[in-house]
Amino acid sequence: MKLLVFSDSHGDTDSMSQAVERERPDQLLHLGDMVRDAQRLSDWYPELPLVQVCGNCDGWCDVPDERLLHVGGRTLLLTHGHSYRVKSGLDLALSAARSSGADILLFGHTHLPLCDRQGALWVLNPGTIRGPLRRTYGVIEISGGRADCRIGAV
Repeated sequence: MKLLVFSDSHGDTDSMSQAVERERPDQLLHLGDMVRDAQRLSDWYPELPLVQVCGNCDGWCDVPDERLLHVGGRTLLLTHGHSYRVKSGLDLALSAARSSGADILLFGHTHLPLCDRQGALWVLNPGTIRGPLRRTYGVIEISGGRADCRIGAV
């Protein structure tokens, strides 16, 4: 299973569409800051399931601020990251991920891509798909209960 992860799209649905065409994912994840962009992308690709969380720039939104997602034997914690103050460090978010039993922590907010292991925990920030220099996204591939992550760019 291939998951395509976006955050902080801030209106750049064209770059998200380019990433979908390039990666051909099985599912879309959006970590907030313009959930309406993800909903628009979902309208363009109705065959791709969409899971999303609200960000600090979304205002009132009808999707949760955080959620646990179980995919292919892995547990993912999705958050925008602002409620864990990720711009000041990852300790709070890492603690929440470990407490929830997550195998993968997904967050955005900083606009800085990150794909790293913290012990047994994958930590992925897709960066921002609306970058002036580099428009980034995340990819998670799960097969046989094993997960691998990477950063992509359009």
